Amino acid sequence: MEKNTILAIVLSTAVLIISFIIQGIFFAPKAPVANTQTPAVTAPDFSQQSSTQQSNTQQDSAQQSSGYDYLRENASPGTAASISTPAQEEQTPRENVLSAGLQEVIPYQEVVIETELLIVTLTNTGGDMISWKLKEHLDNNENVDMIFSGTGNTRAFSIAFGDLDAQPVSENFLVNQITPYIVEFSRDFIINTYGMEEKFKLIKRYEFKPNEYMFELAITLDGGFSKNSFNFFGNAYTLSFGPQIGPKFNKLDRHYEYRQYFTFINGKRKNAKLNEVIDTRPAWAAITGKYFTFISIPYLAQYKMNFSERAEPGLNTASRLYIQRPAANISKIEDMYRFYLGPRSQNALVHYNNGKNGFDIKDANLIKVSSTNGFLAPLETVLKWLLVMFYGIVKNYGIAIILLTLLIKILFFPLTKKGSEATLRMQALSPKIKELQDKYKTNPQKLQTEMANLYKQEGYNPLSGCLPMLLQLPIFIAMYSLFNNHFDLRGAMFIPGWIPDLSAPEAIWNFPGDFRLPILGWTALRALPFIYVGSQLLYGKVTQMPGQQSQAQMKMMLYIMPIVFFFILYDVPSGLLVYWIFSNLLTLVQQVIINKYIIKKRAAAQAAEPEPVITRPSGAAPKKKKK
Repeated sequence: MEKNTILAIVLSTAVLIISFIIQGIFFAPKAPVANTQTPAVTAPDFSQQSSTQQSNTQQDSAQQSSGYDYLRENASPGTAASISTPAQEEQTPRENVLSAGLQEVIPYQEVVIETELLIVTLTNTGGDMISWKLKEHLDNNENVDMIFSGTGNTRAFSIAFGDLDAQPVSENFLVNQITPYIVEFSRDFIINTYGMEEKFKLIKRYEFKPNEYMFELAITLDGGFSKNSFNFFGNAYTLSFGPQIGPKFNKLDRHYEYRQYFTFINGKRKNAKLNEVIDTRPAWAAITGKYFTFISIPYLAQYKMNFSERAEPGLNTASRLYIQRPAANISKIEDMYRFYLGPRSQNALVHYNNGKNGFDIKDANLIKVSSTNGFLAPLETVLKWLLVMFYGIVKNYGIAIILLTLLIKILFFPLTKKGSEATLRMQALSPKIKELQDKYKTNPQKLQTEMANLYKQEGYNPLSGCLPMLLQLPIFIAMYSLFNNHFDLRGAMFIPGWIPDLSAPEAIWNFPGDFRLPILGWTALRALPFIYVGSQLLYGKVTQMPGQQSQAQMKMMLYIMPIVFFFILYDVPSGLLVYWIFSNLLTLVQQVIINKYIIKKRAAAQAAEPEPVITRPSGAAPKKKKK
């Protein structure tokens, strides 16, 4: 090798070494300065930071082994250095390689936003949400938290670069609290593919409003001049909510707490299926419980949704929503979402129809989340309006239920009277019916024919006595739905110490611990179901027709049916049983009054009838009595 060549190599090496030394001394990156101007940002928790860093290291290792080689890099331009290898690049598609780089440590921080209605806690780990407490609603004397977490690391509104299986971003972001209600999280990322680096910034901006259960989330991916497209497994990113909506519960149950999944498409609310890709761009999607709901409103041109109950450590069941943002061949993505987390109440949701809200939203139809679908929905709406009206007068929902029951009985009195008259008419016909039954007891077909002829001759319809009961059945069904879902009944007390919540079953004694009665599964001894059975049996006894006590059908109606309903209604909301018990008692009193009225009227009519006059043919001698 020539001397000049050797000298050139030595000089080049020396220059490189000197330049690295100078760069390390004068151009070393400075540690990021935390935002300390607002008291809402908590001080760094270095013990939590250490555990977070350890968790992130484990996650990065798992991601590399599964084909995700993430680098989350938060340094000023020019401070990142790729550590991905050519072998890794060959094994992983171009759009999936995110490589780790040298970076400064960002301390863990939490940001607390408080409004008139909410206390929200955000974390700079992923720029996610970890708590959403409702100040006006309590659960076991604590504010209801709409984000119900398990023992895992899942957070709400996390971002993942990829599809539903991608791990969410879990590194710490820079925090910038712009106003008391606006906070922004940002972080730089580098993609290293085949030796080429592409850099982009992820920004998550939260905006809250006073007196709102809704907030706005803006997501920005900015590639600048470095990256002109975003494609990770066919998606720019996946935004997820989970693992579960609050309040806390031990087990989902159709009486106490449940989950429903809705979408709103083409002006109609539809039930959504779990683990099914929804690519019809619904106007909104919702996860609802008995009294609270989460609603997502994406303002995107294209997106897909997916509801999932993917398991979460520490929870019996999870309820998640994923929103997949399609890949985009542009250097900057700016997306906006609005989310509602609050009461499943028409009073709270109606504001997003009339525009009287902080976001000027109109005709969003979010009220459909709290509405009942089906042919009985209008009836339930009327009953709800009447119940609220009575509550406005007496300020006790238990008494309001009794007044509503009384009003229903007054409105149905004409039908009840007609049915009672038909029942008494049936009693008058019972001797003739008994005679036919004895005469044709071996010929059922002939008996049916003769019974039909008898009803026709007497002008009697056997179904007329059942009409009031049949017409009140839809009211009972609507009442059940009303008491099971009406938000204002949550925690509504009737009798202190006995019925503290009309939306839940009452109890005079709760079984200790987690004990459940074998087979039945009861967790408490309740009084209202027994009172209901007593009122039903008494009602049946009073309205029973003479001479039919021995009939099997009557015995079933009088004794078996109330007992069957006792087990069916044992765990229903106490408000429903209050309605049914007072309905039976009012009907019983009503029946006694009607019976006395009809019997008195019938006796007066018989007394007013003239005695029949016997006429004889002219010239006929009277018949002699036989001795």
